[in-house]
Amino acid sequence: MAITAGSAPDLSRLTRPSGAFAMLAVDQREALRAMFAEPQDEPVTDEQITDFKLAATRQLTPHASAVLLDKQFVLDRAIEQSAVAPGCALIAAADYFIGSDDEIVADVHIDESVDPEHYRDQGVAALKLLVLWRPDEDPGPRIAMVRRFVQRCRAAGLISIIEPVSRAPRDGRQWDHNAGVLAAAAELGSLGADLYKAEVPLHGKGTDDEIRRGCATITESVSSPWVVLSSGVPQDDFPRAVRLAVAEGASGFLAGRAVWRGCIGTPDVDAALRDDATKRLRSLAEMVDEAVAARGGAR
Repeated sequence: MAITAGSAPDLSRLTRPSGAFAMLAVDQREALRAMFAEPQDEPVTDEQITDFKLAATRQLTPHASAVLLDKQFVLDRAIEQSAVAPGCALIAAADYFIGSDDEIVADVHIDESVDPEHYRDQGVAALKLLVLWRPDEDPGPRIAMVRRFVQRCRAAGLISIIEPVSRAPRDGRQWDHNAGVLAAAAELGSLGADLYKAEVPLHGKGTDDEIRRGCATITESVSSPWVVLSSGVPQDDFPRAVRLAVAEGASGFLAGRAVWRGCIGTPDVDAALRDDATKRLRSLAEMVDEAVAARGGAR
């Protein structure tokens, strides 16, 4: 059931019984096309991308508490085909990506074609918005965009999820990616979003203490529960990153690459999703259950 406009959201719709979030991201767009292009010579078709997304949705959602899908390639098809497993909540990506010569995603706007009321009535529980944080840009427009996004979700009775990511400045100045991760949390983490999706500090490549300090800073900055994403973190390092993040206040993950990246380019993608990706997702889900319990419950 949708929440009443203006009421507090029921985040348990997106969690496991433990209260931990074990959510799957399959909303990558041109980034996914680039992944497919690496092992093949012929052009990557839209249908190839959609087929992979549908296969991943069918194979993996029985083991996820929620799945994030995009309208451009898969959301409507997944709804029509009932591809999402019962018990797995559906999140719709509500962001429109604009590329440039040197960035697959150089700008982001709210996707007006993702109508909150329509998708709520189709069973969607939440919307997600990617936000690019650059140190040389005026914070006003991105703050306004987040506030407008949260208002749209709340008016429709949907959970709002924001995903700020640290990006290089456009003016070419020296920058620190990790400082941007923490600055984005400080700037955007208390604007009313129901769930905050954060990059792992240091892309999971620091010491345990360094990563934990970064995660603790995010917890201090963000007023809602938060989860980590896996982009930028080596696939086999992601479980450690999740464990450290949950120890310092995160409540789980919303990740794609760490689950299914190794399936791309394999001779039998369905088999790889069924075996390797399913094993990774189930292991991550069990880990967050245990980590949240060890911490004394979800935030």
